[in-house]
Amino acid sequence: MSIIAAFMVPHPPMIVPEVGRGSEKQIAKTIKAYEKVADEITELKPETIIVSSPHSVMYSDYFHISPGSGAVGSFAEFGAPQVKFDVEYDEELVKLLAGKAEKIGFPAGTLGEKNSSLDHGTMVPLWFILNKYKAFKLVRTGLSGYDLLKHYEYGMMIRDAVEELDRKVVYVASGDLSHKLQEYGPYGFAEEGPVYDKRIMDVCSGARFGELFDFDENFCEKAAECGHKSFVIMAGALDGRAVEAVQYSHEDVTGVGYGICSFIPNEEDKNRCFLDVRLKSVQADLEQKRRESDAYVKLARASAEYFVKNSEIMPLPDWVPDEVLSKKAGVFVSIHKFGGLRGCIGTIASTQKNLALEIIQNAVSAVSKDPRFEPVAEDELKYLDINVDVLGEAEKISSPSDLDVKRYGVIVQSGYKRGLLLPDLDGVDTVEQQISIAKRKGGIYPGEKVELFRFEVVRHY
Repeated sequence: MSIIAAFMVPHPPMIVPEVGRGSEKQIAKTIKAYEKVADEITELKPETIIVSSPHSVMYSDYFHISPGSGAVGSFAEFGAPQVKFDVEYDEELVKLLAGKAEKIGFPAGTLGEKNSSLDHGTMVPLWFILNKYKAFKLVRTGLSGYDLLKHYEYGMMIRDAVEELDRKVVYVASGDLSHKLQEYGPYGFAEEGPVYDKRIMDVCSGARFGELFDFDENFCEKAAECGHKSFVIMAGALDGRAVEAVQYSHEDVTGVGYGICSFIPNEEDKNRCFLDVRLKSVQADLEQKRRESDAYVKLARASAEYFVKNSEIMPLPDWVPDEVLSKKAGVFVSIHKFGGLRGCIGTIASTQKNLALEIIQNAVSAVSKDPRFEPVAEDELKYLDINVDVLGEAEKISSPSDLDVKRYGVIVQSGYKRGLLLPDLDGVDTVEQQISIAKRKGGIYPGEKVELFRFEVVRHY
């Protein structure tokens, strides 16, 4: 036995009558669809229900699985303390899942829980289910800061654990869609909001799970969704199987998107092993880029790979052209993996004899010394995309109006504190954003007197 069904559901607390106090009537279509989900789960009679929630415990580098024999919760935070929950966890499945993760070095387990109370992302679906069906145990898991492919891989590991125990399991992927669909909504409007909702409902209603990877991180952030990674874990849990998908509802009347779909897995289908397909595609694209990259990027990649494999700095190769040997400049080496930043370290001005040595040193730092990330491991190298920015001379400017986020990088200086941000970065659309991020990087507080400098870069891919 394996996962017998999966559901994509939202989690607005207002949908619970004791919380909504009448306001829930405006999302009647969602309520009707939720009732249908609860009816179907009742008919399926699962032994265990797995819920992934964006409001459960979340770490940047770890998938948390709720430990213990069970948990309690209520909607007290939303003005309805009388609506309470007391659920039993499937300890056997949790133990097996955590054990599998530890065995293969996957970053998931039961560590780090500071508050065991159920979150509303879990309680909202439970409210509908428990009104009709109670003969199940629960597994609750959070999301992480990892990329989408890692979430899909986590879903595959969940599937493997379920199959090993021969459990009859239903998976519930809790998550709202965009929070920026209407000007009158609590989070306002962004043009990415309706685009995200239309696109995610189209993808999920067609069970085209491979397309879930195509949602850019910055696009999702601007749309202010909270469920995408939850849906990706669910998709991973259905990897390799034909899936019958049905869309039950989609509403955006509150300014937040609520979508409900069901997914019934059928026979095995090797064409639906979407992680394998994506990894092969990524590798093919990167191999093509490597063949076409210039000497700057080839040198950075060679330095990064040499250090990761040998734990020492690469000697200067004899193939480096005079163009790179004869110059001196500040350099930033940026590393991305699956579209997300994996490391970025640089120097504002030259610190080495020449540009080649500058690139070699900063590539090493990017894979090993960026404090935001763990050092790059050898098995990651084939998935890394690298670019090199060579900085021009910085010039002092008198006003932010002298900046252009696409053309100029910025240096913000206050006394001995200094922060830098490169130009033309994904997600940085305004000068105000650019300056604010540079201030944060330099530890410069709001209100501190600052000097501004701008510089241009030559970006090598």
